[in-house]
Amino acid sequence: MVKLFVSGFPLEITEIELAKLIAPHGDISTIKIVRDKQTRKCKGYAFIEMLTEDGAAQAAAALDGTTMVDRELTVKLSEERPVKPPPKRNFNAPRNTSYPNRSYNNNNNNQSSETERPKRPRKSF
Repeated sequence: MVKLFVSGFPLEITEIELAKLIAPHGDISTIKIVRDKQTRKCKGYAFIEMLTEDGAAQAAAALDGTTMVDRELTVKLSEERPVKPPPKRNFNAPRNTSYPNRSYNNNNNNQSSETERPKRPRKSF
C-alpha cells in the first residue's frame, strides 16, 4: 500500500467527499483526516492509503495544484519513515535517585522511621 498526503482542502470536508475526489484514480484502502483532539475540528490535511502505487501516482499527478472551493490542493506521495526502536535501557546500572535517605533494598529490615510511610488508621464500623 502507498500513502498519500493531501492538504489544502476545505476544513468542512468529510471522508466521503475526499474519497469521491480520489477514487477515480485508484482503489482506496483507508482515509484518515487529521483532527484536533479536543475540538474535533479538521486541521486541513489527511493521509490516504491506496492499494496500488500506480493509482497513488495518478492521483498525485492529477490533483496536485488543482483548486477546490478557492483553495489549492497539495497531493504528494508520503515518504515512509523507518520506525525508530526505543532506546535500550541497562537495568543492571545503579539507579540515579533524588532520595538519598531512602533505601530501596528490601533485605534491610531495620529501616529508619524517616523512610517509612505512615500507615493509615483502620476505620471501625
